[in-house]
Amino acid sequence: MAHDSADDPNAAVGSANHRRWLKLGKMQFDYLVEHGLTPQDRMLEIGCGNLRAGWRFISYLEKGHYYGIDISPDILLSAQRTLRDYELQNKLANVTLVNDLKMGSLPRGYFTVINAHSVFSHCPLDVIEECFANVSDVLAPGGFFDFTFNRATGREHHVLREDYYYRTETLLDLAAKYSLRGRFMEDWEELPHKQSKIRLVRESDTGREPDEGTARRHDLSEASH
Repeated sequence: MAHDSADDPNAAVGSANHRRWLKLGKMQFDYLVEHGLTPQDRMLEIGCGNLRAGWRFISYLEKGHYYGIDISPDILLSAQRTLRDYELQNKLANVTLVNDLKMGSLPRGYFTVINAHSVFSHCPLDVIEECFANVSDVLAPGGFFDFTFNRATGREHHVLREDYYYRTETLLDLAAKYSLRGRFMEDWEELPHKQSKIRLVRESDTGREPDEGTARRHDLSEASH
């Protein structure tokens, strides 16, 4: 990541060029707004990268309502430049370096929306389980957790321990161990993106449902991971 970030931060987060970086960020943003994100939400973005979608979330959310975490100090330096370039300093966004997904420094039951885009596609199952175990602690009552993943229709596998492919049922069953109830987001499949999406809510919550929010559709063509 250090090498890739130094060469091209947009490529380091999976965008071939700045135009695609903008398109994919807009696709993520539009989808979440259509599916329940409001300016009042308190958002945690896991794997925020250089704020490909994050700068849009920060602009949209109320001041201080965005918190991003990532494992790469180099990509977070690029995230700080994105904040400067889009003149978002006054929104008081927080971008923080972590080395695991235990989330021990984050407030319990605080975040109403948690998002992880193109994170689990690069994670072994034990890391995903660590995330589920701790998301259930920091997710607020009525909140939801959206994540994308590489969906396997047959045998689960990985490619060089870099790209991991899981069946939907594997991730839903794993989340259920931590009282997280999920739904496969079928309408995400209509968008030009290679990964699939699941939404989780806490089983004890009576607020948002996993399938809440299927509103208008934007033209999101030509975007890809």
